[in-house]
Amino acid sequence: MSAADIYFFEAFAEEQLRLESLLPAGIKACFTVHAIQEWPGSLPEARIYSTRTQSLFPLRKPAGLEAVLSRSTGFNHLINPQIPWLKDVALGYLPLYCSRAVAEQAMLLWMALLRKLSWQTSQFNSFLRDGLSGSEAAGKTLSIFGVGNIGHEVARIGKGLKMKVLGVDLVQKHRDINYADPQTALIQADILVAAMNLTEQNRGYFSSAFFGKHKDRLIFINIARGELSPPDVLYSLLNNWRLGGVGLDVFDHEAELAGYLRGTLPAVDETSRIYLEMARLPNVILTPHNAFNTIEAVQRKTEQTIRQTKSFLKSGQFIWVPEIRN
Repeated sequence: MSAADIYFFEAFAEEQLRLESLLPAGIKACFTVHAIQEWPGSLPEARIYSTRTQSLFPLRKPAGLEAVLSRSTGFNHLINPQIPWLKDVALGYLPLYCSRAVAEQAMLLWMALLRKLSWQTSQFNSFLRDGLSGSEAAGKTLSIFGVGNIGHEVARIGKGLKMKVLGVDLVQKHRDINYADPQTALIQADILVAAMNLTEQNRGYFSSAFFGKHKDRLIFINIARGELSPPDVLYSLLNNWRLGGVGLDVFDHEAELAGYLRGTLPAVDETSRIYLEMARLPNVILTPHNAFNTIEAVQRKTEQTIRQTKSFLKSGQFIWVPEIRN
């Protein structure tokens, strides 16, 4: 079998159909739902590997590989000193396709937790309203940690809901954002949304030390990267009633958790086990890294993926390249 021009890993059904409809004639593409580490046997040969964020790259570069295109807005997984060959291939990503989709997912999570949606649905069969009094968003303080493209969209939604919005970011580039220092933003927050890029410096940012002074019943939402918020910290705060709710679309050890839940890994590691315990709580909502997945965003994503692919196959360069700082 001849090598593919591009091999798409982690391709879900709707995405594959859209990509196939847009691929120009002459570009040979193959698809799998598997992440790279879930691939059975020797890895396939292709000029480009296209992944999302759950794939773990092998220690040795696959034969014939010239580039890696991540179908994601983040690119921290492409910067891994333990995989030195990543420095020797072209790297691309998709920074523009899903800001609104992810921001709306953040709102979906905090609104469901504010209004005790899981309790409401569980009590439908009895039609009792005891214990179902939730809270309105208007007048609440929404603190957004990381005000990039996604965080800015979260802020726009919060303002539309008549919330007080505070932003925390090292780079204060938006004139319409009321920026605050992290401690002030935490102390005032009713809802805290993590929308930060992951770096080696902020890994584990939302630690036990971070959650010192905050309002009881704070709702914590993470739609950025799971490595920012250690699950043992969140679980402890939930059990001690120091958090009112947690909504997560991203997870630490996400590849291991996803592999176990998909049945491709036989056992669950300790980090993943904590998430499974958290999932049993009525004030926790966990979604399978799906915030990007709207019809509109998938359309933008696939169109931009094809643009990136065509650009590399024609010129050896991607249009959107990660800005990697030493």
